[in-house]
Amino acid sequence: MGYEVHITRAEEWMESEDTPISLADWEAYVNADPEMRLDGFAEATTPQGETIRVESPGIAVWTSYSGHEVGGNMAWFSWFNGHVSVKSPDKEILKKMYAIAEALNARVLGDEGERYDADGEPDWQPPVPRETPWWKRLFGH
Repeated sequence: MGYEVHITRAEEWMESEDTPISLADWEAYVNADPEMRLDGFAEATTPQGETIRVESPGIAVWTSYSGHEVGGNMAWFSWFNGHVSVKSPDKEILKKMYAIAEALNARVLGDEGERYDADGEPDWQPPVPRETPWWKRLFGH
């Protein structure tokens, strides 16, 4: 697991399929950005020497990331179900995510609903509270 941050057009990233960034939108953005490369996979080697590979048509890498190392650290961006996610991004990646979001008419949201600005800083806005479920009202929880 790990903390993820998402580029989405939705108010809450879990609702991205309602107002999706299509795979075609994402591919068009990546193909137009000379700092990005659409790989369709992410691959890493564990300390034990095992290679882990994930394949998906929406996986891209930010090649201009200062921490980019071939065969090592990479800034992977993964499109899935109408949003683009990055696992455990640092401030530099968050700034890139904001620039991408601007180009896609979207926003950058963390797993907890916080919004990130152009400086990669969270502008905490808790998620809109949902109505208490009927069963909690009924049983007083």
